[in-house]
Amino acid sequence: MATITAPTPRTSPPGILTGPAARKLLALAVLAAVLVPPATATWGGAIWPAALTVDLTGPLGRTSDWIIDHRDSHPLFLHFFGHVSNAVVVSVRAVYLGLLAVGWAGVTAIGALIAWRVAGVRLAAGTALAFLTCGALGMWVPTMQTLALMAVAVTVSVAAGALLGLAAGLSDRMDRALRPVLDTMQVLPAFAYLLPVVLVFGIGVPAAVLATVVYAAPPMARLTALGLRGADKEVLEAVESLGSTAWQRLLTARIPLARKELLLGVNQAIMMALSMAVIASVIGAGGLGDRVYQALASVDVGAALAAGIPIVLLAVVLDRVTAAAGAGLGEDPKPRLHGVLALAGAVAVAVAGRLTGRLEWPGAWSVDIAEPVNRAVDWMTGHLYSGVPVVGGTADWAGGFTTWVLDPLRDGLLWLPWWAVLLAVAVPAWLIGTWRTALTAVLAMAATGVLGVWKPSLDTLSQVLAAVAVTLLLGFATGVAAARSDRFERLLRPVLDVFQTMPQFVYLIPVVALFGVGRAPAVAAAVVYALPAVVRITAQGLRQVDPAALESARSLGATGAQQLTQVQLPLARPALLLAVNQGVVLVLAVVIIGGLVGGGALGYDVVFGLAQGDLATGLVAGAAIVCLGLMLDRVTQPTGRRTKKGA
Repeated sequence: MATITAPTPRTSPPGILTGPAARKLLALAVLAAVLVPPATATWGGAIWPAALTVDLTGPLGRTSDWIIDHRDSHPLFLHFFGHVSNAVVVSVRAVYLGLLAVGWAGVTAIGALIAWRVAGVRLAAGTALAFLTCGALGMWVPTMQTLALMAVAVTVSVAAGALLGLAAGLSDRMDRALRPVLDTMQVLPAFAYLLPVVLVFGIGVPAAVLATVVYAAPPMARLTALGLRGADKEVLEAVESLGSTAWQRLLTARIPLARKELLLGVNQAIMMALSMAVIASVIGAGGLGDRVYQALASVDVGAALAAGIPIVLLAVVLDRVTAAAGAGLGEDPKPRLHGVLALAGAVAVAVAGRLTGRLEWPGAWSVDIAEPVNRAVDWMTGHLYSGVPVVGGTADWAGGFTTWVLDPLRDGLLWLPWWAVLLAVAVPAWLIGTWRTALTAVLAMAATGVLGVWKPSLDTLSQVLAAVAVTLLLGFATGVAAARSDRFERLLRPVLDVFQTMPQFVYLIPVVALFGVGRAPAVAAAVVYALPAVVRITAQGLRQVDPAALESARSLGATGAQQLTQVQLPLARPALLLAVNQGVVLVLAVVIIGGLVGGGALGYDVVFGLAQGDLATGLVAGAAIVCLGLMLDRVTQPTGRRTKKGA
């Protein structure tokens, strides 16, 4: 009988400054020694050189003026964009009137029926309770407005994303062409989509729907392409051997084999569309997002929470239903008779509501939570905001974080010569990737200087770095605890579920109440938004470590801490790097939205440009945000041979 030898646990994490890494650093040092002296002699070595800055204010201002002047007369607007706008308005209005015609009881019954068919009684009861809660909070009509906008936006997003994904999944050339476009669309924060769309379509529902479509289509496209490319090749060869055409192979093999990825794409499109539909309230989308935005503008936390709760409930319900539909593929369906009876019951409820004239949510059944919530906020402000013995108040924490972390970090970045910043970007990008990765990261960072927003970009970068540091500290610690304790992981799961399904906008409500306005609240909102993803990826990566390696370490007498630091963390390194990457991308998205609560920097420029219709300010800031996002993505995403080998 052969003897099986357990794998020897790695005694130390892989060194990053050995072998190829040392050669990369040496090459980079030589390159810097050659290029930096003539560059500083020509352009200076302090802040970004003015000679390398391109002023886009004039061209963008003229473009904005031309669009505004010709929006009501040019054939392009009259015969194309005008028809698109009218189609969107008619579609959203038709869905909205249909929901109102069905009535609150009918909508609740139909939602519960769909949830029951895909997931069972528990989710059906939860769905019904979610809709009833929306009505009880006095938000039934805004909820229907948001659902109508969502229905149209998601339908178009899924259709557009599926077509793009189909092209990328079947053609290598199209996949290479679409990849940088989808990368840019996903890195670009939601706010940056709004200004160009508003200029073309004006304030209102069409602009909100089309901005939502552009934001929500990329994940559908990516997952569709992934599913088509990942189809079982043996099945495809078997179908091809039967003499089927390419079209038949697509319909009978590729698409059925990619059903789970397609449904996951629908799930992601729904979640991103809901997030964007809320953000689009600033350009007249209406619905729940408009209520949140108005409440935030007046710092009415109670009213914001009353509208924020239905948003979270909608997000949770839609996420659970679509996820359950994807997970249930291939299982035995419920008996058809049960479905017919349930559908008949839902229709009967809707008809009964219409016949009795009870389509609108009864006002007597509504509960006003705004006043008690505001009283609680006033109490918190009076007792926790400042003057708390020993620990200090939340305002003191925000002030201390700004004084001791954000200000020194921002001032330090601004103090560095421009070439030193570029060099600091190149080092980690080249260490974990290739020279192409490093060059892309450096050019992306340099582009912020070329656009003339070097200082605001470094200010935003300082907020992102601070938020990422806090997120990783809390996320890694919580993820390790969740990976080592099943009970803690079960307790944590529903909390992470709620936090991951909440739209970005909603996170601003509690931080404004606790910390006021400023850069620290923007960082706090970003940390809370990015934390669930980091915790989940960390816990999953640690749990997937080879059990044989852990057993071998235990047999050698390793303690729990030694197993973690010498076995689990090194073997889970790809997952941990992915957690860092996702944390950076998510933090950047909310730091930009923090411009609404005093975050300043690029986020403020985007908000200002949107509010004033200033295409030059808003679009330049949006482009700089894309460059920052691209740079941070390349610096934190391993590429090249080391990743392929699993290093």
